[in-house]
Amino acid sequence: MLYTDTIAAIATPVGEGGVGIVRLSGPDALAIARRIFQPRHGGDTYRPQLMRYGRVIDAEGRSVDEALAVFFKAPRSYTREDVVEIHCHGGALPLRRTLELALAAGARLAEPGEFTMRAFLNGRLDLAQAEATLDLIQARTATSLQLALEQLGGRLSREVRAAREAALGALAYLTALVDFPEDDVPEQDVLEPLRQARAQVAALVRSADQGILYRYGARAVLVGRPNAGKSSLLNALLRVERAIVTPIAGTTRDTLEETANLGGVPVVLIDTAGITATDDPVERIGVERSRRALATADLVLLVLDRAAALSDEDMAIAALTHGRPTVLVLNKADLPPQLDAQPLIAAHPTLRAQVTVSATTGQGLEELGATVARALLGGSALPGETLVTNPRHRDALSRALEQLDSALAALQAGLSVDLVAVDVGAVVQALGEVTGETVGEDLLTAIFSRFCIGK
Repeated sequence: MLYTDTIAAIATPVGEGGVGIVRLSGPDALAIARRIFQPRHGGDTYRPQLMRYGRVIDAEGRSVDEALAVFFKAPRSYTREDVVEIHCHGGALPLRRTLELALAAGARLAEPGEFTMRAFLNGRLDLAQAEATLDLIQARTATSLQLALEQLGGRLSREVRAAREAALGALAYLTALVDFPEDDVPEQDVLEPLRQARAQVAALVRSADQGILYRYGARAVLVGRPNAGKSSLLNALLRVERAIVTPIAGTTRDTLEETANLGGVPVVLIDTAGITATDDPVERIGVERSRRALATADLVLLVLDRAAALSDEDMAIAALTHGRPTVLVLNKADLPPQLDAQPLIAAHPTLRAQVTVSATTGQGLEELGATVARALLGGSALPGETLVTNPRHRDALSRALEQLDSALAALQAGLSVDLVAVDVGAVVQALGEVTGETVGEDLLTAIFSRFCIGK
């Protein structure tokens, strides 16, 4: 698909800011810019990659905004088309008026993600790299940002492409055997290349659970009896006073959700009302919501008051967490210890770890964050490996792995070459879906529709 029209959109977020950008891309980008932007000096000559000062003007030559403009000549631009960016003052009105002038001068309003789609279709990015631009925008931790940058730089694409090329070489040979059975086709080893491709694909599939967790995050619920210090712990992990804390038990009556960076993983922490028997109808609703949050969480932080003796209520709440991955948090380490948690620990079948902390002094909070990350990741992060962070990529790679296993089994069993070729062809198709060699227009539209307009 080649685009012959020119698109325009506001490329910066809605709201007030120092600078806002209107972006144009397409064959008429420079001509449209010349109609709506008047440089202060030097006429309408635009040297590529040189920022020019001037003003945005309407059809009658009246000033709309004082601005800067820069021209990127194809193919040295984000889309590999002619691109012009007009840097206006970052208010809603100057940006909207500038965009309206661009549209009136012949541009079309860009669809969501259309600039990046053009970059993909024009060969500047493959599909995995294009999707990484959205991951980069949405990254919530330094780790997820780094993973997005690695994918944007082509790390995942290189590994997928290497596996696909190995499968393509095997497919070419198998196809020749099927299509030209009477010819003397030179013998070629396909078993070893397919084994190597399988090893590469299996490593990527193995990394997906961790990679997707770094990208999308997880949900961890704090449970415990009233006044165990759940809200204080939430505030300490967030490093902000988000939850109301008082010495009165039962202050928290509803669930409260906030996201924290724990060991590089974005974790939605859910503070809950103390799970306890109550006749208060409002408190009872809060307890029921706490139970629902517990049932849907990826990890439970079971908070006990280390400065109080273990109670039947603690044991009853702990029993509700059986079957859920749980980290035991012994809070109030700054106070004299009174707790013997061994009966609870011995009875808990899904306890992953325990950490002693003080929400008041901050003791143990760093260890708690690392412990939560390890529990969610199933251990330490895979060192030095490329992490698959996109469920679409994981699904395609899983299908490729399944077909590779089928092809290898068929080869070792001495089955018909044409049956093996079908499996290897499916491998090539699935791997091509990751980088974009074998995707249809409907899938591209679905992928890029998740982008914002202007990107």
